[in-house]
Amino acid sequence: MTGAVTTGENGGGALAQDFVQFAIESGVLRFGQFKTKAGRMSPYFFNAGLFDDGARIARLAEFYAARILASGVEFDMIFGPAYKGIPLGATVAAELARRGRNVPFAYNRKEAKDHGEGGSLVGAPLKGRVLIVDDVMSAGTAVRESIALIRAAGATPHAVAIALDRQEKATENGADVPYSAVQYVRNQLGMEVVAIATLADLLDYLGQRASDELRTHREGVLAYRARYGAG
Repeated sequence: MTGAVTTGENGGGALAQDFVQFAIESGVLRFGQFKTKAGRMSPYFFNAGLFDDGARIARLAEFYAARILASGVEFDMIFGPAYKGIPLGATVAAELARRGRNVPFAYNRKEAKDHGEGGSLVGAPLKGRVLIVDDVMSAGTAVRESIALIRAAGATPHAVAIALDRQEKATENGADVPYSAVQYVRNQLGMEVVAIATLADLLDYLGQRASDELRTHREGVLAYRARYGAG
């Protein structure tokens, strides 16, 4: 991966533009009409589960590691919440070690194991300041579950790293609220959030670097942001 990192914790710069291009080329970021968990019809869809071969997930880990290191966020270990966070946490930990920042990592099972080592946690013991690595943050539910697990183990949930910040209003009890899940985690829970790219970066890409065919989707994404954008 090449390209300078020109900003810190929340998207921006050449890194974000390269990531958007990589996600589109990998078929992970798609355009059309997609129903979100909140019941909205979104003109784009991001599914990190489609980074589904060795080369793609290795490159994805490079983007995470570059953004995490550039952000200056402090952490002692990595936690990957089940299920998508498990391969993300492992590969990001490996890439950070390759770059000279070797830290332990752990993950959880959805259901506790009642034999062998038992319990719901696997990997290094949870301790110190924990960086949660996941793909996106829609409602913040997975993060809150991770926070509870980390605190129960006596560690400190300190920060979250995600691939894409959709920068849209979260929902609570079926109603839109004026802040995003990322803003909630940052402002209400007091945790840092590091994003490789944001919706603003996607719009920049569609306006400046995209092909003519892809550029036709920009108006739809702009309209979606005008209706559901947060902040």
